[in-house]
Amino acid sequence: MNSILFYAILLSLLPIAELRGGIPYAIANNINPFIAYFICVGANVLAFPIVFFFLEFLHPLFLKIDLYKNLFDKFVIKTREKLNDKIKKYGFWGLMLFVMIPLPVTGAYTGSFAAWLFNIPKKKAFLSVVLGVVISGIIVTTIMLTGIEAFQFLLKDIK
Repeated sequence: MNSILFYAILLSLLPIAELRGGIPYAIANNINPFIAYFICVGANVLAFPIVFFFLEFLHPLFLKIDLYKNLFDKFVIKTREKLNDKIKKYGFWGLMLFVMIPLPVTGAYTGSFAAWLFNIPKKKAFLSVVLGVVISGIIVTTIMLTGIEAFQFLLKDIK
């Protein structure tokens, strides 16, 4: 059981898998869905400080490299200017909805990066990402439980 929880936590910490990998893995390996939910959501919330730590530490170092600075100036500054009005309009709730959707390229890592990119205040961004992760965890757990129940229901009819 410990190794199953370890792998569920690891999957929840990975940028691509996140909750979409951790919760189904834990539930499929007979971990109580409530335990799976809380363990995986807790692990996935750690994406926020991980992203901010690396961006705040590495970004100033990368800006010293001319190629990175040119790419950053072209891409990030243009993106900030282009989406600034939408970020101001939707800000907190838009970020939360983005993190909440359990699809590839959405989630805590991308949401945390977007919060950093658009200079959303840390406390506000953290709360938005956490709420998005909590709701996403509920969605993934619900899909897993109803999917498993539907599958078991079909198997019972076959017998």
